[in-house]
Amino acid sequence: MDIIDKARLFEQRKWNKLTTSDRIVASREAKSLILGLNELYKQNEDSALMELMKRLTVLKKKLEKRLKGRPEI
Repeated sequence: MDIIDKARLFEQRKWNKLTTSDRIVASREAKSLILGLNELYKQNEDSALMELMKRLTVLKKKLEKRLKGRPEI
């Protein structure tokens, strides 16, 4: 299974009712997938890869936002 398939499977996971440790693992996995896809993108500059990276980045930001919690005023 190559990195593109892993990224698509990651994107299609269920994202509700995750524990904090699940969110941390998912955030790290998203980061590694994005960096791997970026290396492929540098070689052939496929726009589909860029769109996949953007969608994974959105998921990663949502996970990290939930981990950090509300900012205190």
